[in-house]
Amino acid sequence: MRINCEILDLRAFQNVVELESFHRAAEALNMSQPALTRRIQKLEASIGAPLLERTTRHVAPTAMGQELMPLVRRMLEEFDGSLFALKDTGSQHRGLITMACLPTAAFYFLPKVVRRFNEEFPHIRFRILDLTANDGLRAVARGEVEFGINLMGNSDPDLDFEPLIDDPFVLAMRKDHELSRYAELTWSHLEGHRLIVVDRSSGNRTLLDASLAKEKLKLNWFYEVTHLNTSLGLVEAGLGISVLPRLATPQDDHPFLITRPIIDPIVTRTIGIVQRRNGRLSPAAERFLSMLIRTWKF
Repeated sequence: MRINCEILDLRAFQNVVELESFHRAAEALNMSQPALTRRIQKLEASIGAPLLERTTRHVAPTAMGQELMPLVRRMLEEFDGSLFALKDTGSQHRGLITMACLPTAAFYFLPKVVRRFNEEFPHIRFRILDLTANDGLRAVARGEVEFGINLMGNSDPDLDFEPLIDDPFVLAMRKDHELSRYAELTWSHLEGHRLIVVDRSSGNRTLLDASLAKEKLKLNWFYEVTHLNTSLGLVEAGLGISVLPRLATPQDDHPFLITRPIIDPIVTRTIGIVQRRNGRLSPAAERFLSMLIRTWKF
């Protein structure tokens, strides 16, 4: 399906949503309200669905409008960035890179590459959405971001995955915990200890449960949390031990915490780049991904 719309149609929609008013949006765009209304109607006709709910006191996006808004915002920012780059008579590259990234990857290995990239291209900006695996995949599929850094395991036929690094699951515990005397552990070592895990909405938990089920193993947890950082906080407080990806654990020497590899079996998640199949990247994103792959490819 081909959608015919103009940049000003998109700006009209964005302003109405952000200002929550046709009157204020018309003033911001320096156009009459009837002209603004026609822009919105034209965009809705092109999309084939209402994008705004109107009452005498309130304007809000419909469900379709809420889904469209992040994509519109990204398209307008990239368009404005391209115009700015054309006006730039210097040799510096300009642009905006939008990506979705697992929080652990965003915290531990992404900054190193971003820093190197900014040294070479200091005028290229980044919008990094640190999202869960499932939310990150949806952001890529909807076009809200150019690409994602996510877990292998996606079955969406419209998305491609390129592996970057393997990240094994390890056991995190306090240095004074009785299991810390072992150089490596088996899953049976965890029995009888209060175990902290992330809940089933997490891609990490799904991967871990599936891998252990193949070996007829199951985690008998005592604490279940939503975020990996929460599990580390409970471990540090001496409330239990936690199985989590190595990248989610302190990478430097920690005053209280220590990690140990778990074997029989070794469970590993693969982190890589997710893109829309046949999708086009901005020149800035292509340069960044090239550097990312050179730095972190297996």
